[in-house]
Amino acid sequence: MGTPKVVVFDYGFGNVRSAERAVARAGAEVEITHDYQRAMDADGLLVPGVGAFAACARGLRRARGDWVVERRLAGGRPVLGICVGMQILFDRGIEHGEEAEGLAEWPGTVGPLKAEVVPHMGWNTVDVAEGSRLFAGLPKDARYYFVHSYAVHDWELEATHAAMAAPLVSWTTHGRPFVAAVENGPLWATQFHPEKSGDAGAQLLSNWTQTL
Repeated sequence: MGTPKVVVFDYGFGNVRSAERAVARAGAEVEITHDYQRAMDADGLLVPGVGAFAACARGLRRARGDWVVERRLAGGRPVLGICVGMQILFDRGIEHGEEAEGLAEWPGTVGPLKAEVVPHMGWNTVDVAEGSRLFAGLPKDARYYFVHSYAVHDWELEATHAAMAAPLVSWTTHGRPFVAAVENGPLWATQFHPEKSGDAGAQLLSNWTQTL
């Protein structure tokens, strides 16, 4: 196996440079592009996201990113979503009373954090799902960097039959528990920013690139 090639999808709503540097340190050859064919051809696709759910979803669709994600997943090809790049994988988001459609890879709604202090900004631990490959080798008390005001509080997807592996869902608590990470076949995602999470985030990204 050679060096895996990763595309950081640049659709105007993500910290593409910090993601590029972090994934390169994790051992991948990285390209920042919005070219959908190059995104299709890469070993791994990273979808970052910052800002409002509706704007990110619109931006991704304008760049045909929704099509790229759907086609890659149909072929079992890895995709990693980060922050709002995770949120837009769900059915819908509700921000400031505005409801927007996501990519609907998972059922569920992104809504305001149910906590006294919002945004949730800073370091927090994750209650990691048993058998996680994304968090492999990381201690239970490892801390990750979050900055968000919205989250998914209820996980709605279950395995539909015995032959289908149930998604691995990891949680963090800020006020109420919310989804911090998901591993679902070739589709993995984190609410926190691994590229800003120091050594723990570097290990997590390395775990992902090693699957490519």
